[in-house]
Amino acid sequence: MKNRIITISREFGSGGRTIGKKVAENLGIPCYDRELIHKIAQESGFAEEYIQDAGEYSPGGFLASALSNRSFGPTNEDYLWEIQWKIITELAEKESCVIVGRCADYILRDKADCLTAFIHASMDYRADRIVRVYGEREVSPQERLRDKDKRRAAYHRFYTDMKWGDAKNYQITLDSGKLGIEQCVKILQMLY
Repeated sequence: MKNRIITISREFGSGGRTIGKKVAENLGIPCYDRELIHKIAQESGFAEEYIQDAGEYSPGGFLASALSNRSFGPTNEDYLWEIQWKIITELAEKESCVIVGRCADYILRDKADCLTAFIHASMDYRADRIVRVYGEREVSPQERLRDKDKRRAAYHRFYTDMKWGDAKNYQITLDSGKLGIEQCVKILQMLY
């Protein structure tokens, strides 16, 4: 496969999606983020809202393990994981692109020429950003960040058996709070 792929994993509120979109735009290549959810919905028949939620909720956990319907076969989440794997692989085979989230770093680890990045920032920076950019106000911003990060980490661990956010699992980790969004974009472009 000759295409070059940038995968971006990120903490909620760190600006990873924004960074991915700007890098792709500057490089003249597509960025897949919410577009992946749409493609998975088309192929699976599930609603986009369900897929978005299922993509951040692992089917694991003590209660789920004890009461799992896995003994009766694959779960909906397993089915969606297979479709997600197929779509991400096909996109990487088709063209150079940026893929945000959805464990693309793991899915493409042996299949593509990838630059794997993890975007993170301090709790204060992210809390301020989700209020300012997304208008998040239903619960405390810190509580929302902890919940989203916990769910992303559990999903990533469940399907990849890797620790989400661990620097050794990525080629580069960037602190968007310290570096700024634009500097993160420039760094990833330079490494592309």
